[in-house]
Amino acid sequence: MTRTLSAETQLPSNVAQPGYDRSELRPGILHFGLGAFHRAHQGVYTQRALQSEFGPWGIVAVNLRSPEPVEALAAQDGLYSITVRDSEGDTSEVVGATVDWLCAATDRERVLTYLASPFIHVVTLTVSEKAYGLHPSTGGLDKAHPAVANDLANPDAPVGAIGYLVAGLASRREKAMRPFTILCCDNLPSNGKVVRRLVLDMATRRDPELAKWIEQEVTFPSSMVDRIVPAATEDTRTRAKSLLGVEDALALDTEPFMQWVIEDEFVSGRPAWEAGGALFVENVEPYEKMKLRLLNGSHTMIAHLGLLKGLECVRDVMAVPEFVATTRDHMRAAAATLDPVPGIDLDHYMDQLIDRFSNRAIAHRNIQIAMDSSQKLPQRIFSPAVDALASGSDGASFARVVGLWIAALIRFRDCNDPRRDELLAAAQAADPQDYTASFVGIEGLIPLSLAQSRAWRDLVNAEVAKWR
Repeated sequence: MTRTLSAETQLPSNVAQPGYDRSELRPGILHFGLGAFHRAHQGVYTQRALQSEFGPWGIVAVNLRSPEPVEALAAQDGLYSITVRDSEGDTSEVVGATVDWLCAATDRERVLTYLASPFIHVVTLTVSEKAYGLHPSTGGLDKAHPAVANDLANPDAPVGAIGYLVAGLASRREKAMRPFTILCCDNLPSNGKVVRRLVLDMATRRDPELAKWIEQEVTFPSSMVDRIVPAATEDTRTRAKSLLGVEDALALDTEPFMQWVIEDEFVSGRPAWEAGGALFVENVEPYEKMKLRLLNGSHTMIAHLGLLKGLECVRDVMAVPEFVATTRDHMRAAAATLDPVPGIDLDHYMDQLIDRFSNRAIAHRNIQIAMDSSQKLPQRIFSPAVDALASGSDGASFARVVGLWIAALIRFRDCNDPRRDELLAAAQAADPQDYTASFVGIEGLIPLSLAQSRAWRDLVNAEVAKWR
């Protein structure tokens, strides 16, 4: 029988292992979104916090829909491995900070019980931008979003992240308990403020008094997260087996770099995440904007450039000197829209990004990065474009990215995006005299100042025409 990673596995001495007694670990964090990024980021930070300052900070990992990662984690006693890859070679770490694992779609009541339990002090989220049910125009709840619609109609039987948060807080208020802190770790600008607004919106519809209690008692610190974590492949699992000596169904590859900047506003304690290098600040927005515009914005550009050129991974795009220069140009344009970021040398940060994107050991697929672009472009590309035009710049680099995106939609006639039907209809109707016209008509997508700038739209059109 094939051996798999478990609590009984005798690991090689060169594999880093949990430096604490897992049998003594108790839950203190509930996390929504048992995906690759959480496992390679918050899971690692929490492990290092526990190794530095042990406490009741085990993670209860909840996947909203798919049971597969939950079942895999259960089969491995809550253990999984991270392989850190760069030009120096591969190193492996087994992470054991997770103490329970649930699929909300099949075990709703246990999730709600955890949310109402006094030992849960922090709820963290990595559910992707589209899962919050954010209306693209109003910034409030999108009542047409399937999860939002369900949770408004059935508040005690939630299926979405916001619905679970409100239901959990309602239960704690009824029991006269302290609330938990809600810490969003998704790539949304001012993510804590966004989630606070959505929670209050849903809570008000449920019970205005609940909303008042949340407004007064619950904290929603914003955070900025950064680590490149490609989707796992069979090569990932084969590599992990060679390092561990056993199979790991949840193995991940990642880069050495990781960053977490968090506003230090917790109502009921937190782990010592700073032991793993997390930075606690009063205001995360300068760091968040830096990352969204420099890293994520460049990633979006690279991904669509790669798709159009038939290049599979970011590293393949960065192997072309011309495209490296294009990426640097885009970063400089994005940097010009930023305020000073405390403690950060932007030139050094941009150099780091070029090195990270060029890491030949990391196979980050362009098709993965290009997913859900309609949810990502507003904060990564459109916002800095608006700022650039307001400062007197032509915003050409941001127009290039939008042109690449539209060109890919027109060429491939497909995309993995929550607004797929609208986008493909716009691509089908695209007029060579003005490719942008059909996209401007999509509600809440392109900001008014950009839509009304004929000069900026002509720059977008010129980029699309290059790929026709």
